[in-house]
Amino acid sequence: MITSKKQLTTILLALLMSLSAFAGGHKANTKPEKVFLFAYATDKDKGHNGLHFAWSSDKKNWHAIGPEHSFLRCDYGRWGSEKRMLAPYLFKAQDGMWHAVWALNEKSNAFAHAASADLINWKRQSYPIMMPVGSSISQPEVSEKNGVFTVTCLNTADSKFYTATTKDFKNYTATTPATKPATAKVTASISGKTETGTVTEVSWQTAENLIKTHNLSVFKNKQNDESSKDDAVRFANLKPVEGTITLKAAESKKISDMLVGVFFEDINYAADGGLYAELVQNRDFEYALSDKEGRDKDWNSTTAWSLSGGKGTLAIDSVQPIHANNKHYAILKSGAAIINSGYDGIAVKAGDSYDFSIFAKNIDGKASGIKVRLIGANGEVYGETSVKGISTAWKKISAVLKATKTVADARLEVVPQTNGTLAVDMISLFPQKTYKGRKNGLRADLAQTVADLHPKFMRFPGGCVAHGDGLGNIYRWKNTIGPLESRKPLRNLWGYHQTTGLGYFEYFQYCEDMGAAPLPVIAAGVPCQNSAIDEHIGLGGQQCGVPMEEMGQYVQDILDLVEYANGPVTSKWGKLRAEAGHPKPFNLKYVGIGNEDLITDLFEERYAMIVKAMKDKHPEITVIGTVGPAAEGTDYEEGWALADKLDIPMVDEHYYQPVGWFINNQDYYDRYDRSKSKVYLGEYAAFLPGRPNNIETALAEALYLTALERNGDVVSMTSYAPMLAKENHTQWNPDLIYFNNTEVKPTVGYYTQQLYGQNAGDVYLPSDVALKDANKEVSNRVAVSVVRDSKSKDLIVKIVNMLPVAVNSIVNLEGAGAFVPSAKRYVLTGTPDSKTAKPVADTITVGTTFPCAVPAYSFTLIRIKTK
Repeated sequence: MITSKKQLTTILLALLMSLSAFAGGHKANTKPEKVFLFAYATDKDKGHNGLHFAWSSDKKNWHAIGPEHSFLRCDYGRWGSEKRMLAPYLFKAQDGMWHAVWALNEKSNAFAHAASADLINWKRQSYPIMMPVGSSISQPEVSEKNGVFTVTCLNTADSKFYTATTKDFKNYTATTPATKPATAKVTASISGKTETGTVTEVSWQTAENLIKTHNLSVFKNKQNDESSKDDAVRFANLKPVEGTITLKAAESKKISDMLVGVFFEDINYAADGGLYAELVQNRDFEYALSDKEGRDKDWNSTTAWSLSGGKGTLAIDSVQPIHANNKHYAILKSGAAIINSGYDGIAVKAGDSYDFSIFAKNIDGKASGIKVRLIGANGEVYGETSVKGISTAWKKISAVLKATKTVADARLEVVPQTNGTLAVDMISLFPQKTYKGRKNGLRADLAQTVADLHPKFMRFPGGCVAHGDGLGNIYRWKNTIGPLESRKPLRNLWGYHQTTGLGYFEYFQYCEDMGAAPLPVIAAGVPCQNSAIDEHIGLGGQQCGVPMEEMGQYVQDILDLVEYANGPVTSKWGKLRAEAGHPKPFNLKYVGIGNEDLITDLFEERYAMIVKAMKDKHPEITVIGTVGPAAEGTDYEEGWALADKLDIPMVDEHYYQPVGWFINNQDYYDRYDRSKSKVYLGEYAAFLPGRPNNIETALAEALYLTALERNGDVVSMTSYAPMLAKENHTQWNPDLIYFNNTEVKPTVGYYTQQLYGQNAGDVYLPSDVALKDANKEVSNRVAVSVVRDSKSKDLIVKIVNMLPVAVNSIVNLEGAGAFVPSAKRYVLTGTPDSKTAKPVADTITVGTTFPCAVPAYSFTLIRIKTK
């Protein structure tokens, strides 16, 4: 990039300092040469707020540098409350580098370390293991002698101190017992509270830079907080704005033709109970208490199942399963019948047919068949059929069940025709009317709603889901293909269960069916950075990567994925694709490696192995790397540096930001270096307090998308996230499409994405936007993008107005060719808090120059045909 975030911050700091001096701040000769810097963590018992600073000239009167401002936060542990910084110790080395060490929690056998040259920009964090599993480290401290650092800590498990030495904070000597150190920690009164920390003498310049950093943060936060709630005051005297939009057709440039896509993640019950059309919940009896991490004691192998009529018994066994990956099955004794409640009920439509299947075997040879019924809560029957052919070995039996009534809350009843003992598993009910009529397919209305976005690609199977909660939970594509009974289910990181019935074959097929390029994302040999503690090594997060001795096979699995998607039917994995019903290749062109990863040494080692192998074996595949979970900070900087080092063709950026951020950062990609990696903005959304998806958030995204089109030469792909959410089962808001068992409810934001997706272009035509008597606040809220679709030759004008007044503009398209006078116009508008607004289409007359009135709080799109 031409200007990194770090460089930009430095420039802004210098500017703020200059303005402060110009405004009559401290004169140079009144500033102290040296002050004392106190480093501490607020909320010391919980440690959630990170590293803070205060300064003093006498060690008595301390001045907090923004008591709410954290200069370093711990990246270790689960989201939110588990990311803790306990008893931080700040130390300045002989070479001038600052080092911070701290305890992670009350049960970890590791401590944390980070280094910085200026106390503002921190390098990668690491979490060295100091003690065996079962230990609990606290009070880490560091000292230096002749370039060797000594780290000492207390093991609260035995109340003894231990020490290890290092020269680089990467390689450590063996831990040995130590005597209690003479601690350099002191207490100080900061804003009326007694805090414990370290004191170091520093130059006034160091303290002043920290103050300016805090002031810059306050300024940015104020910008980010901008929203329509203040518009009545902000634009109190604003009248309708007069403006002109003048096209600069001669300066047109090629942009990506893959700009708008979708991102599917199995969050908010997006797959099972959602896009995947299976109507039976827990069809394989594989739900487990661990899915919920012990939060729901009733979540087990019989979840969603119950006995019908109270007769007989239902038990779970695992002695002789259908497949080793599907260990559990049900044993029905003494004529027991069972009922499945589905996912919040089973929705069926009168006259529609449903495919029923079951694996069954006779335990005592008495079962003659099974009656299957759709029933209501009061026992009313909505459809009925029977299956026969049960043997003493596992056998799949199928039938068709036709619904006689439209209901949203039916249940499936399975009634063995025996008083003996019957084993059953993989009990399934599928609508025949799936998307494109596919077997084991997708819910038609939901899949079509996604397809109606006209996405150029689909990223799957998720972000955090892909790299999982710990090593054992990494999403392995090979476990998701083949016969359903052989697929390996797993716990969903978001707190429920994944059957993997919607697996890699189905993802590829869905992409093909809606004309979107497939973009699978693979874990980079490490689990989610927010993973729970691995009990075997005592560490959580990405500190427990795939062992290096297993990385060869892990890399091979990724290479095998390319063969599965693109290989000939004569290849091992291409043959399996053909056997699944798709002999032709899926034309895979993109593979994502990693997702929002912390850029640590452990990550880099594995990431580099995967990238090298992909480049060596499949140079035709575009590898998409990762630059961390945010739009700035350590992982962003380190991720971009790594992308440069490894020459990665495209990187995946993520950011969820307030509406004000999108308004004030429309130049975000204008400063990117066009010679470096292209960008895939894989996850983004605008949010407000309460996390609604409304006109205001949708317009903020539409506004920002004009800038993404303008920078379509460096931003190659984008996708809003998350995409799907089942009502009453959301782990994240806002989402693009909400649904229940019978309805699909696109949001206002959906229509923004749809207007861009259905009206994409591959040539960008710059324009001058001149608003009469407009200040920056006004001009920031009006944005224009003009693109051409080379295939249709259509010119597409997009105008976003986030002002509370109309913009009356004159559009001048001189130089863009001759136009058909009748053009299609779409206007999405409403009050900022509207959650139900939809685009309204009409036809307008256009020419080389034509008037265009843009309503307050609106997104206007005009599609013009050229002669």
